[in-house]
Amino acid sequence: MSRDATATIGYYVHHVGSGHRHRAQVLAARLRHEGIAVAGLSSLPRPDAWVGDWVQLPADDDGDPRDVNAYGHLHWAPLLHDGTRSRSAALSAWLDAARPDLLVVDVSVEVILLARLHGVPAVGVVLPGRRDDRAHLLGLGVAEALVGFWPRTARDMTPGLPADLRERLVPVGALSRHPVRPVLRSRSHDRSRGRERTVALMLGSGGHDVSADDVRLARGATPDWRWHVLGADRSTWVEDPSAVLAGADVVVTHAGQNALAETAAARRPAVVLPQRRPHDEQHTTGEVLASGWPAVVRTAWPEAAEWSDVLDRAAALDPRPWAQWCDGWAADRFAEVVLATRDRLRAGTAS
Repeated sequence: MSRDATATIGYYVHHVGSGHRHRAQVLAARLRHEGIAVAGLSSLPRPDAWVGDWVQLPADDDGDPRDVNAYGHLHWAPLLHDGTRSRSAALSAWLDAARPDLLVVDVSVEVILLARLHGVPAVGVVLPGRRDDRAHLLGLGVAEALVGFWPRTARDMTPGLPADLRERLVPVGALSRHPVRPVLRSRSHDRSRGRERTVALMLGSGGHDVSADDVRLARGATPDWRWHVLGADRSTWVEDPSAVLAGADVVVTHAGQNALAETAAARRPAVVLPQRRPHDEQHTTGEVLASGWPAVVRTAWPEAAEWSDVLDRAAALDPRPWAQWCDGWAADRFAEVVLATRDRLRAGTAS
């Protein structure tokens, strides 16, 4: 099949959480500088800032999905579900019409498999956690390249992943939408000077187990701290939290990849509260962060009486190691993996 130098690359965007969409936007902007068009495919609405094609896919999680995992061989493929059938048909129609050089899949083992069955190579995004179940091994196993958004120095982000997949997995570092900030000194000593310190609470769009009462009690127990609440619910959601994060003495957040990338880019110490996610994604990340990164990791929301000590401990941490977690070059490394995979396949070189 003949292709010109600017053939399309597709990017499948999972609809839960904001990190998948943010990564797609960052990669698309980076590849535009190379003259490469990126088409988005998702059940999410087209982002306002998206340049290029966006294929709105039917939802496959509405109604009453049943028999979703094909006896453990897949993660999500409900039987006799109109949305599932229409979604796969829409993806197939786009793959046939656009004839993309490759598809970046962030994330879905079913979409990786669908692309491969159409003869379209896939670059699979790998999330932290245990990814050694049958569905992951099948989907990741047929991808042409694998990418993880953590630094090489973060160990054991995918415990149990087989050696052959680990060798193909390229950690490119955390990818933030926002430029990295200079590393500032610790502000823990400002307490003795009477300066009111600030905490930014950022809980994200992927769901959390923190209630309004939890936040109210924590604020009441920390009168020396001024709290900025971001994303605890729809009324407090902020699309661009970078300025608030950069101005905070401590960031309190979950262990999602996007939240950590933005915290690291802001170079602020953190209290990290891993949330329940499939495959132990956030708890695996929390275990890694507890080993020398600038974060106080708690497996549950602290009791009200504990918050002053927790915040003091976090404020005393040296934020400089965040420069390793998010150094500002992840978008370029991500683009390098995608372009190298495309070029290798164009040249007909075996992996």
